[in-house]
Amino acid sequence: MSSKSAPGPDNGGPGSGNTEAERLAPVDPLLYRQTCARFATGITVVTVVDERGHPHGMTVNSFSSVSLDPPLILVSIDLRNAILGHFLTSRYFAINILAEHQQHLSRRFSSTSENRFLDVEWHRGETGVPLLDGVLAHLECAVAQTFEAGDHTVLLGEVLYAGYRDGRPLVYFGSSYQNLGEI
Repeated sequence: MSSKSAPGPDNGGPGSGNTEAERLAPVDPLLYRQTCARFATGITVVTVVDERGHPHGMTVNSFSSVSLDPPLILVSIDLRNAILGHFLTSRYFAINILAEHQQHLSRRFSSTSENRFLDVEWHRGETGVPLLDGVLAHLECAVAQTFEAGDHTVLLGEVLYAGYRDGRPLVYFGSSYQNLGEI
């Protein structure tokens, strides 16, 4: 098992490493990335419309349910992402949970193309946000809160509408797409 420790000096006083936080250095970024890749996630496409009504979306696997009462979810978006501003200025956004046969959508919406919706079948949800056709599930959310955390913005959304169909999810594990297997 790979690990990293960073003992601090033991000469006493502030900055000497005598507190727990001072003794522990941040984990190596590559080790952190490889470790997190051992957590299987589903793949989502988060969608929004801009002030002119044009659809925008991006692939996200940092998605989680937060609360049942009220129903809250969160997604995390890189601060450098070109479409982050649309999420920060919109009242609503959607989470589209991809089915196992939708790798092509995951790849398309993770590209830097400005035409991610070109030839993609979708429709507007109750709040006007883009819902991709054929996904395993979708959630339409009102933006409840946003805040910066490290190099990402966290969007906390209150779920207003939801729907699902039977099927298997698209799974990401070990830095690649995987089949869920038989349950």
